[in-house]
Amino acid sequence: MTFKCVYEHQKWTGTIIEKHNYGSHWEIRIESRSGITVLFGQTSMGNFACLPDYGAGCYLAELDNEFYNTEKLINVINPVDGITVAKGLKTFAKKNIHL
Repeated sequence: MTFKCVYEHQKWTGTIIEKHNYGSHWEIRIESRSGITVLFGQTSMGNFACLPDYGAGCYLAELDNEFYNTEKLINVINPVDGITVAKGLKTFAKKNIHL
């Protein structure tokens, strides 16, 4: 699954190269300007994303809410990777699941 990202005057492409359903959560691997592993799922407080390589995580809205999720993600990781993850989750949700 390939998707396009934009931030300020920069444009880049991301690709979800792996996906795994563990029942209680999902794991995807995004290749873009860097490689990003994202664990995500649902809790009683809503959806969440965990980015182990960054030692970071946050709550999310629905996976297709790219605007809100971008805002949450760029508070815990850099803007380029936050945008990439939010766009990747939206792309994933369109083609696979809705939490």
